[in-house]
Parts: sequence; structure tokens; C-alpha cells
Amino acid sequence: QVRFVESGGGLVQPGGSLRLSCTASGFRFSLPITVAWYRQAPGQQREYVASIPDDGGPNYRASVKGRFTISKDGAKKTLNLQMDNLKPEDTAVYYCNTFPSVQDYWGQGTQVTVSS
Repeated sequence: QVRFVESGGGLVQPGGSLRLSCTASGFRFSLPITVAWYRQAPGQQREYVASIPDDGGPNYRASVKGRFTISKDGAKKTLNLQMDNLKPEDTAVYYCNTFPSVQDYWGQGTQVTVSS
């Protein structure tokens, strides 16, 4: 059974940075599968943030391109999201999953709040 666990969220001021991490049981980030970060803001649907395939370059939604960096560390078995120059509109619960996502794989997410 696959289970993703996200961590690293918190409260940060606009312009600040956070680094999110995702670990998994029953799943290896070294597999030839595209993995991704998603987020869900209050009252809104969950949306795609960034993805990274087994081979090839990462992809980002337009609003985070140039500010967020997705990476995976097969040795440490983690998927990471470095978030710089955060904006209030980045406030959301962040999740990791495969891309396309699998319903049963959603974890609890980690809350990111950007506020002064």
C-alpha cells in the first residue's frame, strides 16, 4: 500500500522561502514514474504545482515557474519542493502524488501559509 507523507510547511512572510519534503512507503522515487506536487487553497480545488519525470526536465505551473524548484533524491527516498519568493497566493495545503495522481495515494499534506 502506497502512502505519501509531506512535511516542511509553516508560516512564512511574503518573499520568504520554505522547503517541502515528501517521503513514501510502498513506493520508490527511483521508479520510472512521474511524481508531482499539488496544492489546495481554502475553498478551491486541488491544483497541479510541479512535476518531475524519471527522465527529462521538470515542469511547473506558470504562477510558480522561476520561484519553485522540484527535485527528487532517490537515495534519500524523498521528493522535494524548494519554494522561494513566496506570495500570499501560495497559501495552501501541499501534497505529493504521482502524475497523473492516484486517488488512494493522497496523504494529509502540509500547510503553507504566506502572510505578514
